Amino acid sequence: MEISALLTSAGINISICIVLLSLYSVLRKQPANYCVYFGRRLVCGGARRYDPFWYERFVPSPSWLVKAWETSDDELLAAAGLDAVVFLRMVIFSIRIFFITAVVCIAFVLPVNYYGQPRVHKEIHLESSEVFTIENLKEGSKWLWVHCLALYIITSAACLLLYFEYRTIAKMRLGHITGSAPKPNQFTVLIRAIPWHPEQSYSDTLTKYFTNYYSSSYLSHQMVYNNGIIQRLLHDAERMCLSLKHVSPEISCKPSLTPCNFCGGPTATNSFHILSNEGDSVKGMELGELTVTTTEQERPAAFVFFKTRYDALVVSEVLQSSNPMLWVSDLAPEPHDVYWRNLNIPYRQLWIRRIATLVGAVAFMFVFLIPVTFIQGLTQLEQLSHAFPFLRGILKKKFINQVITGYLPSVILILFFYAVPPLMMYFSALEGCISRSIRKNSACIKILYFTIWNVFFVNILSGSVIRQLNVFSSVRDIPAQLARAVPTQAGFFTTYCFTSGWASLACEIMQPMALIWNLVAKAISKNKDDSYETLRFPYHTEIPRLLLFGLLGFTNSVIAPLILPFLLIYFFLAYIIYKNQILNVYITKYESGGQYWPVFHNTTIFSLILTQIIALGFFGLKLSTVASGFTIPLILLTLLFSEYCRHRFAPIFHKHPAQVLIDMDRADEMAGKMEELHKKLHSVYSQIPLHLQKSSSKGECSTPFASQELPDPEKLKPEEGDAIAKELWGFQGNESGQEHDTKSCPSASSPKHLTPKMIELHKRN
Repeated sequence: MEISALLTSAGINISICIVLLSLYSVLRKQPANYCVYFGRRLVCGGARRYDPFWYERFVPSPSWLVKAWETSDDELLAAAGLDAVVFLRMVIFSIRIFFITAVVCIAFVLPVNYYGQPRVHKEIHLESSEVFTIENLKEGSKWLWVHCLALYIITSAACLLLYFEYRTIAKMRLGHITGSAPKPNQFTVLIRAIPWHPEQSYSDTLTKYFTNYYSSSYLSHQMVYNNGIIQRLLHDAERMCLSLKHVSPEISCKPSLTPCNFCGGPTATNSFHILSNEGDSVKGMELGELTVTTTEQERPAAFVFFKTRYDALVVSEVLQSSNPMLWVSDLAPEPHDVYWRNLNIPYRQLWIRRIATLVGAVAFMFVFLIPVTFIQGLTQLEQLSHAFPFLRGILKKKFINQVITGYLPSVILILFFYAVPPLMMYFSALEGCISRSIRKNSACIKILYFTIWNVFFVNILSGSVIRQLNVFSSVRDIPAQLARAVPTQAGFFTTYCFTSGWASLACEIMQPMALIWNLVAKAISKNKDDSYETLRFPYHTEIPRLLLFGLLGFTNSVIAPLILPFLLIYFFLAYIIYKNQILNVYITKYESGGQYWPVFHNTTIFSLILTQIIALGFFGLKLSTVASGFTIPLILLTLLFSEYCRHRFAPIFHKHPAQVLIDMDRADEMAGKMEELHKKLHSVYSQIPLHLQKSSSKGECSTPFASQELPDPEKLKPEEGDAIAKELWGFQGNESGQEHDTKSCPSASSPKHLTPKMIELHKRN
């Protein structure tokens, strides 16, 4: 690929990024778009809504960049949780290591590659990208020691940074376990595969078992019921809420401090509040009080509560029966994290489901070879012109040639990739994951494997399906085959960085789908509902993207270092944009407690070893025995470092330390908090969403921006009488509050997905 084609692709994507970022800085200031660009802060009640009528809201400004940059890790941890901090630490690690890599390779490796053979060089934009690769060196070149030294520097820096990051995040993980707020899941064990006895119900069987074997530590339990009856109850409750919501406004309560027949509670205003105390009574209702939930609706699964954290840990770690397929115990996920639908799956089916999803994912990977093969044809115009003779005239035009080879292949590949995350998430749900975080983590790993296979290996190894299958005929020659193939695809990887990296980040901050839905709901459907669907951060798609670019950066560092500056720009943009989105758009309802970091660490180690194997193959092709001899110990040292980290840090992410839990139990007993915690346990794990929201409404929206307002609040309304801003979600019960016309945000969710603020809003409407 010529440098001019790379510059064409870079110019197109830079233009797209500038336009979208400028549009974002304007659209975010418009009051009608606050629910798109400030969804998290609106739901958490920490943002105030204004009606800015001043010219600056139509002028692009970089103020959001400064706010995102100045936010510290502690503020981010309080606002979005540990997973968000870990994700941004991944981005920071990538910035640090690729800054070192870019400095070393651009300063030393790139000049050696460019002047590797005596030749007459053209102007830079007319040169081929292969001139900047290691392929330009002649066989037996004495300058290959530069590449070997650069490889040692990159590997040493990466391992050192990985060690410090792993140690820091492991401490954060322990801090997450020992957080100030007691977590009910630490006292709870999920029991599945409860044996069936015709004489008694599952609940009686479970009670008899745990009072017999864990009488000193067993507290109580909450059965899991069939989803069907729960959904019917929720549907009936939603219909009742909607009918009460649309009661004629003439029916109201007079200002009084005595309970109202409709409101059920005292009120000092003449506003009509629907379900004021009735909602509390619904929230306080436990599943066992519902008469329709008979024993026939019980499932062989339950949440079992214990008196101390250590007791729950012991029960979750040991086998409960001589038959491992019965009485299966695991530490329960957090209440918001429970994936209730999968708790109905019989435990004996899980291994079959995992095999089936593995087969389905592998089959989809091979089906995906078809579009990848077509994309490879676009990068090889000679083959394309032979296959389609009628395109020869068009392909001779220089600009068309540059667009087809430099921009179109990566765009087509990205469009096909939009079908991958939903399918992998569906496969992960079929596996029977008990929590949403485990499901997302599983989908993340599947998308990671899929992306690395199709974007990296399939693209570099061949341009046709037949060659893709024959390339592995000789395993011994894999390093040499990879070494020959990587430089030929360096141009494609660079353009992929432009389109999947830069342009995708610009689209991420614009939120085009949410923006379009908001405009359609307001302009066409005249939606006046104030509720809307809050978003969760897509870790399962963004972490694989981050790791893929890390893999491309490492493998091309000493082979084709021209990609490194563009990758460094991507990581800088990713840090600012993702931080802004986490603080303003995405809400955290559940998290994995930093479980994504081991995935990042292991994939980075894999990328380093793959880079060393490719370099070893190239040193062999260039007949440099010295460089090859020094590369083999480097591979062994990297593997030893990985094994050390696996024993030193990885267990913290898979198990809870007993010492920490016992100290927490003793501290709570001395403070007299245990009885209060025990009273709350039974009501936390309820299949009724209203109750779940009540139990954690205080913790899910903690934010350091509670007093922070939306863009430029002091400049918005200088007129007298408008100094006091109207709360978006906090309507007052007086006449002026009722007369205030608040602009609405559309809803794509059902009432069962409403947040605590939305529930309160429904009660007051």
